[in-house]
Parts: sequence; structure tokens; C-alpha cells
Amino acid sequence: MKSIRLTGKTLAFIREHAADNVQTLALRASRFPDVEMATAIRQIAARQAARVKLPTWWATEGVYYPNHLPMEQCSSEVTARYKSSLIPEELRQGGMLTDLSGGFGVDFACMAKGFAGATYVERQEELCVLAVHNLPLLGISNARVMNMDAVEYLKGMSRQTVIFIDPARRDLKGKKKVAINDCEPNVARLHDLLVEKADRVIVKLSPMLDIAQAMDVLPCVREVHVVAVGGECKELLLVMEQDAHSADARIVCTNLPVAVPEEWPEPFVFTRQEEEEADCPLAERLDAYLYEPDSTLLKAGAFRMVALRYGLKKLHPNSHLYTSEKLVTDFPGRCFRVIDSGGFAKHEVKYLQGYGSKMNLTVRNFPSTVADLRKRLKLTDGGDDYLFATTLSNGGKRWVLCRKV
Repeated sequence: MKSIRLTGKTLAFIREHAADNVQTLALRASRFPDVEMATAIRQIAARQAARVKLPTWWATEGVYYPNHLPMEQCSSEVTARYKSSLIPEELRQGGMLTDLSGGFGVDFACMAKGFAGATYVERQEELCVLAVHNLPLLGISNARVMNMDAVEYLKGMSRQTVIFIDPARRDLKGKKKVAINDCEPNVARLHDLLVEKADRVIVKLSPMLDIAQAMDVLPCVREVHVVAVGGECKELLLVMEQDAHSADARIVCTNLPVAVPEEWPEPFVFTRQEEEEADCPLAERLDAYLYEPDSTLLKAGAFRMVALRYGLKKLHPNSHLYTSEKLVTDFPGRCFRVIDSGGFAKHEVKYLQGYGSKMNLTVRNFPSTVADLRKRLKLTDGGDDYLFATTLSNGGKRWVLCRKV
């Protein structure tokens, strides 16, 4: 396998220009004939991205980065550490980990610590070279790097304690894929072999994938983790074990901060059966406060359970907005104080416009897009006011003007 070698002048250039604009550097490339400029620019750009996305990598001297696509596709450090938290200490002690989709190695580096042995599998030789170089720098001394196809390696490997797999979600033309059967490798076809080969299997899938469909295709799911970072849904993680039944799986919704926290935030946990059986009262009127669940709850479909657990009333079965007379401070999402509300008759729209023309507009269960409604109401985006266009339990179409609590 190849090794990483950069000239002293290239390394010095990277250090000297670490914070510079890479486009400006590219335009000045002819001034530095002794520098491997394409490589230097790639490393500078990647390191600048790593400062927020991968702070430990950024702070580690000598880490070498891949080209744009693997860097863009790799996990952030906070989501990688969250995956690592899904592996209990008793599985690590004396256990063996195999990552069948090594990539840039971010998930592997976070998960591998504490295992007796850990194997990184990746079919792209360039990424394997990076792993051999970077992992020791990051304190991973128990790693074995295998430049192989994931499926071929899986078929021949001995039983492991934990397997992690992140199927590629792009086709040969770079188009994004969502469905399990469209990803490479196809985890549905490998399901039985995966759960036979490890005590625990962690699968990373697209956040766009329908959770119910995934649990129907993969029958041995114990937990589903819907993971957001800073409010944006980023990952869908399935924890599979051979004796588990997907119908009974816990669904764990977690909204992570951008930076790695000292303690993980409290998740919202429920099952599909709990959601189906939950008694969710509908609001007869709009009360003093309005609530919008965070992206993980909306993705997971915790529409009734969130109302039951926090003592709220739902505006409409399909609106996914909630109301209460007293403020619920620990609600998992955005909380608003209701300022005013009205309908969409001409005089009511004119009355709304008296509050000004700058508002943050959201549409929930309403027969219009944000763009069309903003044009109709003559609004510009921004400011401290939040306007919701929605449907109430009696079928009435209403606007609700709010301020964040």
C-alpha cells in the first residue's frame, strides 16, 4: 500500500497559509513552483472545514485529509461520538469491532476506542492510505486496515462483537439514493448475515428514509435513532440484534448541539405501538402558547405521543402544531407565545398586515406554499415575529402570529 509523502516546502506552505482563502491561493499558484499546489489547496480547504466539523482532527498535527467528496460525506465528530455512545462498555471490553464502510474513518476512530481489536474495511485504496497514516495520530492503536470490498470481507470474517455499516447513498453518476435497496451494499440482502456475524449491528441510513419502511425491510431492529444536529435531521441509525423484533423497537429522537457536549441531551423515546395507542386531545381553540416539535420528532412520527407526554392539545390531526394555556419549558422543539390570530378573509389579512411586513413564515397543513403565501401577504422573511399558516380542528384555515419564548 502506498504511503503519504509531501515535500517539506508543501508542508510549510500548508502551515503558513492554513487560514487563507483557497481561491486566492489557487490564483497565485504560479508564484510557488516548488509547492504541490493542488495538494496543498486541498489540504488547506479540508482543514478549514474540519475546524467546526471535526475539531479533534483539526487540532491534531499531521492529519491528512481526502478530496472534497469523502470530506463532505464523512460524519461530523458530534454524530460519530453519538454512534460510539450506542456501544455499551461491556461490549467493548475484550470485544472486536468491524467497520465495513471505513471512508475517512471518522466513525471508526470514535467507535474503535476500548475494543480489544478493530478492523477498518474500505475498497478505495486512497482512503485506506489515509487511515493507516491518521489513525495512530488520533490515538487508535488497535486498528487493522483492510483494502477490500465490504461484502466479500463480511462473508469471510469471523464473528465480531459489533459491526458498523454505512451503505453508499450515491450512484455512479453521483445522484443521491434513499431506499435501502438502492444503496451499496444492499443491507436488506445482507441482513441475516450481518446479525449472524455480530452481537450488535449499527446501520447508518439516509435521514430521508421512511422509518416504518426500514423497519419492515429489516426485521431484527432493536432501536431506531433519529439524530439531528442544531435542529437539522442528519442521520438515521438502526441498531440490530439477532433476537430483536422490529415491531417492538424503541425509537430514540435526539437533537445534538453542533459542538460535542459534556453530556448527551435527553432524548424523546417511544415505540410505534405507543404512538398508535396514544390519546391525543384536539384543541377547540388556540391557547396562549404554540409548540412546533423539532425535526427528529416530526421525522419519527411522534405526533400523538408528544402531546400526551407534555400535556398539550393538537390543533388538527394533520397540523403537527400544539397549544397550551401554561408554558411547557422543556418541550422538545420551538415554543412560542401567541400574539394574535385570524383567518384569510380580506379584512383579516389587512389586519395582519398592520403588524408589519417582516415575519418568519411557516406553513403546516395549509393549502399553499411558503413562497405563494408570502407573496399574497406581501411579507419579507426575518425579524422577531413568527407567522404560522395552518388548519384548526374545525377545518378553519388560520394564521397565528407568535414570538419565540
